[in-house]
Amino acid sequence: MEQLNKITMDRLWLEEVEGDTVISAIEMKDLVATIAKMLVDKPDQVITSEIKGQQVSVIELKVAQEDVGKVIGKQGRTAHALRDILMAASAKLKRRCTLEILA
Repeated sequence: MEQLNKITMDRLWLEEVEGDTVISAIEMKDLVATIAKMLVDKPDQVITSEIKGQQVSVIELKVAQEDVGKVIGKQGRTAHALRDILMAASAKLKRRCTLEILA
C-alpha cells in the first residue's frame, strides 16, 4: 500500500506519492476563487463558474465592480499571473483551462 502524506490548505490539498507531488481532488474554479478572495476587499462577492467544453474549460471569475482593478492589476500583471497559475495547475491534470474576468 502506498504511503500518502496530505498537506491541507483550505480546500486545496496535495498528495505526495512515492516522492512525486500531484494536485488531487481540486476543481480549477476553486483554485481561482481562493486566490481571488485573497486579493479583493469583498471576498464574499467573488463568484466562479466553470463552462466545460470538449477540449477547453472556461473559468469565469466575477468580482465586485470596485475590486476588478485589484484582480487585473497594473498592466494586467495580476490577471496574467492568475492565468499562468491556472494553466500550470490544469496541465498537471492534463486539462486545458482559460480564465475570463467579468465585472
